[in-house]
Amino acid sequence: MNKIVNNYREIIRQIEFYKNKFSKTSKEVNLIAVSKNFPKQDIQILIDEGHTIFGENKVQEATSKWPQLKLNSREIKLHLLGPLQTNKIKPALKIFDVIETLDREKLAKKIKKYFDAEKETSKHKFFVQVNIGNEDQKSGVEVNYTKEFVKWCINDLNLNVNGLMCIPPIYGKAEVYFKELKRLCNDSNLEHASMGMTGDYGEAIRCGATFVRIGTGIFGGRD
Repeated sequence: MNKIVNNYREIIRQIEFYKNKFSKTSKEVNLIAVSKNFPKQDIQILIDEGHTIFGENKVQEATSKWPQLKLNSREIKLHLLGPLQTNKIKPALKIFDVIETLDREKLAKKIKKYFDAEKETSKHKFFVQVNIGNEDQKSGVEVNYTKEFVKWCINDLNLNVNGLMCIPPIYGKAEVYFKELKRLCNDSNLEHASMGMTGDYGEAIRCGATFVRIGTGIFGGRD
């Protein structure tokens, strides 16, 4: 059996195990297969397995790989997991279904302006990226500003924000940051928490993640 298929099935099994083990806090867990730097033929293997949720970090890479894949499999939902520059809003919204990195007022306003100019009703979903560890080198809304920012995006800009996303600091206990993100979700009455990757997704599920983002655990190491 193909190694990617083996890895994928094991990850699915593990997710079900953690869901059952932490059933009090884990009601729904969706797997985002992070396919950045992997070719279309590797992605197709997972599509053939029936997987439908994928993540990419760069708009340019996604636009080179995904149009035909999505055309052939219309149930696919593609998440943007990397930073979004304001000059890439149009191509990003054409290829991605969920933007997980809504992280600043300027970007939110530009997205709203794009929707207004196109005179279309957006079917996109947005997660606000939270700088959960308040790290200078990372993007994201400050923890203490998260609730206000979410409220502004929903009420003033009419953006469909229904989740938060974070990348915890490398050092320290991820559990602390996952619990904080889940608390912020509850405070803002948001459905989804995108947190946890290959090395810590079990802990994220225990803390209430609804999306986990796994790449190397499925596809293997990147070049």
